[in-house]
Amino acid sequence: MSRRGWAIGSVAAAVVVLAFVGWRMASQRGAPAPSAAAAPAAASAPLALDLAPTDLAVARHTELATLLAVSGGLRAVDTAVVRAKVAAEVRQLPVREGDAVQRGQVVAVLDDTEYQWRLRQAEDQAAAAKAQLEIAERTLANNKALVDQGFISQTALETSQSSAAGARASLAAARAAAEIARKGVNDAVLRAPLPGLVSQRFVQPGERVSVDARLLEVVDLSRIELEAALAPEDVAGVRVGQVATLDVDGFAQPVRARVVRINPSTQAGTRSVMTYLAVDAQPGLRQGLFARGSIALERRPALVVPASAVRLDQARPYVLVAAGGKVVQRTVTTGLKGDAVLDGAPEPAVEITAGLDDGQTVLRGSVGALRDGTAIRLPRAK
Repeated sequence: MSRRGWAIGSVAAAVVVLAFVGWRMASQRGAPAPSAAAAPAAASAPLALDLAPTDLAVARHTELATLLAVSGGLRAVDTAVVRAKVAAEVRQLPVREGDAVQRGQVVAVLDDTEYQWRLRQAEDQAAAAKAQLEIAERTLANNKALVDQGFISQTALETSQSSAAGARASLAAARAAAEIARKGVNDAVLRAPLPGLVSQRFVQPGERVSVDARLLEVVDLSRIELEAALAPEDVAGVRVGQVATLDVDGFAQPVRARVVRINPSTQAGTRSVMTYLAVDAQPGLRQGLFARGSIALERRPALVVPASAVRLDQARPYVLVAAGGKVVQRTVTTGLKGDAVLDGAPEPAVEITAGLDDGQTVLRGSVGALRDGTAIRLPRAK
């Protein structure tokens, strides 16, 4: 083939290719656009809010406990301060803080030298008074015989009788003085008035103390109470025997207590009423620890929901109910507030007296603010 014939063939092939490309572009321009109805239906559907199990609670009939918050310090029922009964120097103080003592155990000894000498002096005076009484009684007996014989007058006999009576009174006074001196000697030895632990030691051996000076404090930890100050309007519902649950500083588990006494008078200034709760014995309880908790004033069955489920941002209280895959707002009437066991654990709860049925699922406050009709998706049961 000549060069001219090859060039004409190439041009013809190019024309054919360009014609095919043009036809394809024209066919694509004329194709109809996809219809909007052909888009996925899910694109126009509203998004549902996924809820966690902790966002939901079930309204149910259970026991509701009406509680009254209390707080205060723990105090041992039986405490005693050992005080000096005489003025003297501290000779011995064998116990220290934390030592256990028994009732009657010697806990302090004071120097009794002065009181020993006073006792000896009083005993000697009593012995002298006894001798004077013996002389007076012999004289009286002799004078009685002389009066009978007519040797002395009746007046002399009466004088002897008076002397004997005076000697008898002097002996009694001397003996009383000796007993007082003996008590001073005994008071130099101080004993524990009750069993317990030494909580404070106020003096050291060698110090001179005055009468009624504090030496030691002994605390009996077998019985401990909580002293709680209550407002006058709160104490009206408190009764002896009501049970309380306390959280004590340093204790991981709650401690039970019971109301045992209510002070009949108010405190000056604050007008509060002191209430005393006996705390169950627990190892490690100490006087002065701080405790807070609540007294169960009343227990009764009621339809309850968690306190966080009741919303108060509108004119009337309401709850959000999960029904039919969406949020439904329900206006409710509330009653008592307290604690109830929901989802296996006690928590603050509110009684619902109207507007809600037993078994309905409500949204807790952790979900936040949701509009009525919001689509929700409940967690799948495992």
